[in-house]
Order: sequence, then C-alpha cells, then structure tokens
Amino acid sequence: CWELGDAVTCLDKEYEYKGRCCNRCQPGQKLVSDCNETHVSVCTSCESGHYQQSWTKEKHCAPHDICEDNAGLIVKTEGNVTHNTVCQCQAGTHCSDTSCQTCVENQPCQLGFGFVTAKAVDRMTSPCEPCAEGTFSNVSSKTEPCHPWTSCEEKGLAVKVKGTNTSDVICESGRRSSLSVLIPITAAVVTCLMGVFIYCLVHTEVQGCSFLSLTPAPVQIEAGKPGENPDTPEPTEQDENVLPVQETLLRGQPVAQEDGKESR
Repeated sequence: CWELGDAVTCLDKEYEYKGRCCNRCQPGQKLVSDCNETHVSVCTSCESGHYQQSWTKEKHCAPHDICEDNAGLIVKTEGNVTHNTVCQCQAGTHCSDTSCQTCVENQPCQLGFGFVTAKAVDRMTSPCEPCAEGTFSNVSSKTEPCHPWTSCEEKGLAVKVKGTNTSDVICESGRRSSLSVLIPITAAVVTCLMGVFIYCLVHTEVQGCSFLSLTPAPVQIEAGKPGENPDTPEPTEQDENVLPVQETLLRGQPVAQEDGKESR
C-alpha cells in the first residue's frame, strides 16, 4: 500500500485498518484478526453450511440457502465454502417470482402455446410460450410443444387453408385446385348458353336465331284432278272466247278455216 501523510491508498485485495493496509481473506475464508505493526491479517476457513465467495475483511461467512421442501424447492447444486447452495423448483412447477422463494404448479399450455423443455428444466418461469409464426398447438397440454406447419410444397400439394397458431395448414392436390377454378367457369358458360337458347325459342323472329330453323319447310302441292298435268297451265277466260281454227288442205297447202264455215 501507499502512504502519503494521513491518506492511505490500499490495493484491491487489501483494506485500510488504523492507518495501514491489511490483507483481505481469500474466498472461502473469514477474518479472525486484523493486522498490526508485527502481524498480518489472520484468516480461517468458513464453517460447514457457510460460504464466502470473494476477498473479504468480514469476520463471518454467509450461511447457505435452505431449499424448503414445503415451498416446493429442491437442491440443484450443493453449496461449499466459496459458493451458495442453488435451489430449484420441483418437476412440474416453476418459480412464483424472480426471487424464487416459492414455487407454483405448471398449468397446461393453452391452445396457441407450446411447452418449452429448456424453460421447464430451468424452472424459473412458466414453461409455456406462444407459438411462433409457422408453428401451432391445437391442444392444451403440459408436455406438447408447438409443431411446425405441414409443408404442402414438399408433398407436391397446394395450400388450401393457411395455418394459424392453433391450426395446421390444410393441403389439397394441384389438380383439384385447378378443377375448383374450371368448374365455376364452365358452369357460368353453360348457364349463358342455356339463357341464349331459351331466349331464341321464345323470340324466333329475332335475327340471329335463324340457326334454330336451318331445315327448309316442305312445299305443299295441292292434289289435282286425275289425269291433269300439274305443269300444264289452265286456260284463261280470254282463251275460251277464241274460236278453234281448223286446218284444211288446198292444193296440198294447209289453209286455216274458222269454225262454222264450209271449205271451198
């Protein structure tokens, strides 16, 4: 140590006593007597059930913590002269607060929450955590973790319903997905065609609906009298007034003679 008049500056492992620097006791020990002009500091080991974890000038060691069974605590690590006893909650329980003087029973992780083994081993807080994006839990359990969503792509399928923190993804085949699109379109087209067809049946005179009567109507021919040629035109009233002409031969040449006159 350094002494300058009445001011004394000691090192980290020393302490000031009556104007001089005395040695501190090392971890696991306690001070018995301070140093003087002829003697250095006297130290001794901590008694059983006690500890001292740093360099000290204290004359008493700290007692180990007691893990009370009634509080739900058990020993995690036994203490020694340099470290305190470490307690933890019994299996299935966790610390009630940050001081962990008492324990409370683990409640089942609710839907959307999963059991975390590391937190359960630590037993400091509840072992349940909310399911992260891409995972889910659809049961209330003290042991079930969050499970990852099913990968539809790895199975060659398409996503039908996206997953949530409480439900898995629902997959469907790609072909079925295509049909789910084609079927409504086909139904719409068929409905339109049926509508046009019904409209044309009701309004056959509307232009554009002539395709409904592509076959020409048969021509009806009235039945004539027996022996009549349908292609022969019927005589008109004017033709009936014309007298028939008779032809005679005069010197070998035909001569027209009106009916009723004698030939010469």
